[in-house]
Amino acid sequence: MTTTTPAPTEPRRSAIPRPESMTLAATEYERIGSAVAALDPADWNRPTDCPKWTVHQMISHVAGMAAMTASITEMIRQQRAADRGSGGEERRIDVLTAYQVDRYGVHPPDELRALIARLGPRAAAARRRVPAFLRKLTMPGSERVNGVDERWTVGFLTEVILTRDPWMHRIDLSRATGRPLELTAGHDGRIVDDAVREWAQRHGKPYRLTLHGPAGGTWTSGDAPAIELDAIEFCRILSGRASGSGLLSTEVPF
Repeated sequence: MTTTTPAPTEPRRSAIPRPESMTLAATEYERIGSAVAALDPADWNRPTDCPKWTVHQMISHVAGMAAMTASITEMIRQQRAADRGSGGEERRIDVLTAYQVDRYGVHPPDELRALIARLGPRAAAARRRVPAFLRKLTMPGSERVNGVDERWTVGFLTEVILTRDPWMHRIDLSRATGRPLELTAGHDGRIVDDAVREWAQRHGKPYRLTLHGPAGGTWTSGDAPAIELDAIEFCRILSGRASGSGLLSTEVPF
């Protein structure tokens, strides 16, 4: 059973200081670009932890999301496509990512490598240029998390989600190909720390958490049974890629 909390009365905002969030964004685009550049031809057809996506399709989504972020014109095109295709039981985000896979999946691996390398810095720059008044605005529509529809600010998307997304796909890529996953405390550890704090806020209960690995650490609030596991596996569970029970059934969007 998923642990849920009532829908927040205020839209969700970024908890990371903006200068730091922009550094994390630029670094993550560099790292996913390096991971894609290192792939062998055979890697592109391997299955991933994302249902129905091969490595090629997943990288097509990453390229499409970076393109949407880097260009207002492309953002409008993709948002309109998502609006046209959403409805019924299909979530808007699923329509959007499917469109990205279809649109950018026509590119062969060499072209996708070049796209990621070119679009990453442009997407990071575009996110840095989002003005303060716009970051405070509430995005249209809602996102369902832990069975509850919640609203997000533009800043939560541009400062948090758009970094978590390629970060988690870099993990997917490592697992799909068996290639080493670059992890550092200063970058990955900060992304994990933010996810932990959001997870704690979402379940709202006492916890004692120890996460292992370069991105790990220890977090405590009140008296509770100890939870101990690998930092990357913790985030995979929160993202829905692996199952968790108790407090670990609380979702965090990636």
